[in-house]
Amino acid sequence: MGPRMTKPESSVDRVYVCLREMAVNFEFKPEERLNESALSAKLGASRTPLREALNRLVAEGLLTFKNGRGFFCRSLSPARILELYEARAAIETEAVIRAIERASDAEIDAVATYLEDSEATYGACDDLPELLRMDEEFHTRLAELSNNAELLRMLANLNDRIRYVRLVNLQLLHANRGNLVDDRSTLSAHRVIMEAIQARDTGAAVTALRGHIERRREETTEAVRIAYSQLYVPVH
Repeated sequence: MGPRMTKPESSVDRVYVCLREMAVNFEFKPEERLNESALSAKLGASRTPLREALNRLVAEGLLTFKNGRGFFCRSLSPARILELYEARAAIETEAVIRAIERASDAEIDAVATYLEDSEATYGACDDLPELLRMDEEFHTRLAELSNNAELLRMLANLNDRIRYVRLVNLQLLHANRGNLVDDRSTLSAHRVIMEAIQARDTGAAVTALRGHIERRREETTEAVRIAYSQLYVPVH
């Protein structure tokens, strides 16, 4: 009885992980209707675990569901991405405020040490997905200082939903500047944020963090345009 009870859950989890990666990376075209039969065959999953996994992704904002029409990929528009940037700024700002209130000096210093230790790697790295992962890691460690699991959960969700466009933004920077090694702006911004937190200067930390997150907002329209061009490459 026990093994049969756990099997559906593991099947749902397996399908969920696969579908989630596909949704995060826009392997489905924006607002495209998902073909459940094709997905079932591709993933080797029956209808029930597939549906459960799809519904979980709807709840996370990675897919949408339309009554009578089925499941769809989420939209990709400048307005939608701006909303996600605003939400991320709100979540991270609150996390930093709570971090300054609650975190010990040792906990804050540990994040500062992580930043210092990772700077050389970051400055020499030209692997765009890895650069993005390192940036997310720093912001996650800051949020962890808040000791608020809900803020962390919401930040992780927002990062997943905005990651594709953030990666396109990095590609845009790379194309325009030719070399990300010379772009020290992210490192500098991280240092300013970290120093304000170490000084427990809430105003300075919030200002620096919000400015850092919103810095790319002006580039969102162009990034979305490029994302569409990449997602809809003509098939020859």
